[in-house]
Amino acid sequence: MNEMYSVAGKVAVISGAAGVLGGSLARHFAAQGADVVALVHREEQVEPTLKSLRVLGGNPSAYACNVMDTVEVKKIADAVVKGYGKVDILINVAGGNVAGANVMPDQNFWDMKLEDWDKVLSLNLNGTVYPCHVFTEVFATQGYGCILNISSMAAYDALSRVAGYGAAKEGVSNFTRWLAAEMAIKYGEKIRVNALAPGFFIGKQNRAALLNEDGSLTDRSMKVIAKTPMRRFGDIT
Repeated sequence: MNEMYSVAGKVAVISGAAGVLGGSLARHFAAQGADVVALVHREEQVEPTLKSLRVLGGNPSAYACNVMDTVEVKKIADAVVKGYGKVDILINVAGGNVAGANVMPDQNFWDMKLEDWDKVLSLNLNGTVYPCHVFTEVFATQGYGCILNISSMAAYDALSRVAGYGAAKEGVSNFTRWLAAEMAIKYGEKIRVNALAPGFFIGKQNRAALLNEDGSLTDRSMKVIAKTPMRRFGDIT
């Protein structure tokens, strides 16, 4: 069973690798023997990310990449294939929310900034679709590959406030189902596509909404916990 699920020697491209969830996944894959190719948003994140992976083993690399730019993604894909000879896994973690795409309790829907709505949809949905667009061609050429897209619980419940984020993540889930069927029809079991919708965990973007200044749970947090069977937030450490 260990051999069946082993990622040792696999080349895993992970976007959002400087973030909380993406960074945790990148380090876990590196610790399990994978050669991690970390995609980060800013140039200054490259070296710290690479340093955190090197101590875990394997042969990691890191690139600053705008995942909403297919030209950039294609250049990196070509570099990875040239440097490693293959790509086994693509994990699309890059995403996030923009405050202006929320509708707060003291606001109306028409107060939401449509330019921020566009930003959230582009970051989460296009930021997943575009890398898939590039790497599925790589997988088809080499004859195998695996894609994991990160969705959200916001895709399955109409959570208050996060209008743009919820819509974008539902788009990710629906697109994943479509792409999984498309790859299965044309390539069988050789190219697999799945999505993971993590439960709630506390990060920089949602800390103020989930925790009071004294560290106690907000009303919103208590509602989340009440619907969570384990009665706690996730812990990515």
